[in-house]
Amino acid sequence: MTTLTPPSSRLRELRQNVLAGLTTSFALVPECIAFALVAQLNPLMGLYGAFFICTITALFGGRPGMISGAAGSMAVVIVALVVQHGSQYFLATVVLSGLIMLAFGALRLGKLVRMVPHPVMLGFVNGLAIVIALSQLEHFRTSTPSGPQWLQGTSLWFMIGLTLATMLVVWLLPRVTKAIPPALAAILGVGLLTYVSGLHTRTLGDMAQIAGGLPPLHLPSVPLTLETLRIIGPYAVLMAIVGLLETLLTFNLTDEITASRGQPNRECLALGAANVVSGLFGGMGGCAMIGQTMINLGSGGRSRLSGVVAGVMILLFILFLSPAIERIPLAALAGVMFVVAQETFAWGSLRVLGKVPRNDALVIIAVTVITVLTDLAVAVLCGIVIAALNFAWEHAREVRAEVVDEEDGSRTYLPHGTLFFASTTRFLELFATQDDPQQVTLDCRHLRLADHSAIAAVQTLAERYVRLGKDLRVVALSQRCRQLLQRAGVPHVD
Repeated sequence: MTTLTPPSSRLRELRQNVLAGLTTSFALVPECIAFALVAQLNPLMGLYGAFFICTITALFGGRPGMISGAAGSMAVVIVALVVQHGSQYFLATVVLSGLIMLAFGALRLGKLVRMVPHPVMLGFVNGLAIVIALSQLEHFRTSTPSGPQWLQGTSLWFMIGLTLATMLVVWLLPRVTKAIPPALAAILGVGLLTYVSGLHTRTLGDMAQIAGGLPPLHLPSVPLTLETLRIIGPYAVLMAIVGLLETLLTFNLTDEITASRGQPNRECLALGAANVVSGLFGGMGGCAMIGQTMINLGSGGRSRLSGVVAGVMILLFILFLSPAIERIPLAALAGVMFVVAQETFAWGSLRVLGKVPRNDALVIIAVTVITVLTDLAVAVLCGIVIAALNFAWEHAREVRAEVVDEEDGSRTYLPHGTLFFASTTRFLELFATQDDPQQVTLDCRHLRLADHSAIAAVQTLAERYVRLGKDLRVVALSQRCRQLLQRAGVPHVD
């Protein structure tokens, strides 16, 4: 029997998701403008990208509640392309990266994220939390003829005071009421305070003018030649890898926070389509954004509606609301993001560093540091490599063998474990070929042959006995392994 949700509950949920989307939209604007400036692009390209990517992934993606937009992790990898070839080549790269993401989702490769170990996830979360916090320090700097300089005097104290006031509202308001998301209340409250009191502090309008029109459909003005593909291909692949990695890792984190399970392949398809559309309408490429996702979830956003509201509000800011939005103090946005960084950081990972195996602790620290110093893709790949090498090393040490001397004078070896590329040396050391009797049996009932290196190790063992004029009989193999050994020419395989 289906239980109907009471109208009051549905209305409360609707209001909660709308407010969460509105809050998230305020946090999206400065980030997307900053990332566009990092990539040396028009800030409107970042905002258009945020609108398309956020809205399309919210409508069609596989993870309601997760927020995507024009992400900095993807912006930093294409700076050289923009400088050398211009924005049109960049837009073509965005479209191509979207097609790669679509292919990734169509091939159902989203499940590969399950191969990311938990220590890598912890390092990813911690690293991005630090990156989010450090990126807010740019709001405490101003441009001068001699280059960016830290704020000084009254301007600095105003920024610090308003930032701390914002953080206090976000922390304390939930203890009083949960009728309005604390981040939204903090942004609007601090904005109203500065407007009424006439305080002179840096605002969103100091970063860039965000007023604009509807983005036109425009095919990138690049020649359709192999030379163009040679130029944009490597950047497109790198953008796709970075975008998919950050999206799928944020996807996993959102699953954990919401205690629900999304559809990773559907999310990859939606993200790919969103990037293609964004590139065709003059927007930046993008992916999931962990900071904005945490704001949305923390504000109660759980449905597709919150993401759609966030995306549509970006477009409304551009078309109609730019004068009001440009008055929002950067201190308020920085304060919210500082709280997000504090809440995103997995503080529990610091407590377990001394309790988990040393290699896992190394992975957590390495991924965190590499994320901060380089980029997410390098950090995650390094973490997976370190974890994989550790896994291989530990399993290689587990190979052992029982030795049974039979009544007829022969000897039987019963190895246990997994025979693969990392354990072949230890496996061969288990056999005393010189001292073994004339007849030797290798009983593989407890041994799993995992790869070609395992087949080669058994073949090497057989050749050693042949050189000594002894007979090695291999028994209890699976059908597949038996066929592989027979094809390799190993004698006496039963």
